[in-house]
Amino acid sequence: MREIVFDTETTGLFPDSDRIIDIGCIELINHVPTGRTYQCYINPQRAMSEEVIAVHGLTEEFLSDKPKFEEIVDDFLNFIGEDSILIAHNAIGFDMKFINAELARCHRPAIASERILDTLLMARKMFPGSRVNLDELCKRFHIDNSSRTKHGALLDSELLAEVYLELIGGREPEFLSEKTKEKEVTNVSVQPVHLKAENLEYHKPRLFVVSAEEEKQHIDFIRKIKNNLWEIE
Repeated sequence: MREIVFDTETTGLFPDSDRIIDIGCIELINHVPTGRTYQCYINPQRAMSEEVIAVHGLTEEFLSDKPKFEEIVDDFLNFIGEDSILIAHNAIGFDMKFINAELARCHRPAIASERILDTLLMARKMFPGSRVNLDELCKRFHIDNSSRTKHGALLDSELLAEVYLELIGGREPEFLSEKTKEKEVTNVSVQPVHLKAENLEYHKPRLFVVSAEEEKQHIDFIRKIKNNLWEIE
């Protein structure tokens, strides 16, 4: 199973008029990061407010020589593929609205909602009444986000990938993927093995010799335990 954890940074909050300026993606296979990533800064061809720049630190001057979205759309679509699950925090309310608006400007079809997994909705369901922004979830799951001094699409995607693995059951993705594989094996017949007592091989118990010094160290250690359960004269 292939999943893409992604994030976007934008010039504002309105997909009809604002534009994407940064996209970051992390590839997961069976919930395990593969090391493959995609990241691109994008020239929005419009001005940004100081408040927005303060969030992500990307200035108009920095973005002025970066490619336009229509110049990177093929690379982006090739990376996310045609059927990978797309995972983002507030994907439905924010990121996918911007991506589909950019795709529409390029006369490309929108990405189907069935492919989207929104970790914000997952977290709200799991922790009702709690704050569930990315920073709070990192704190809850003891994920180091000290390098997140400003919002950045690739860094936020990396952090979200860790958060996502916690939301689906903890940091044992390889174990989870093996369980998934086991469920997929439906045509294997397992026959029980019956062992008779006469066929079992028994071994004599091993003898362990404790030296006087080892016994003394044991007794000294027990005596140091307050209200211990062993009575030692």
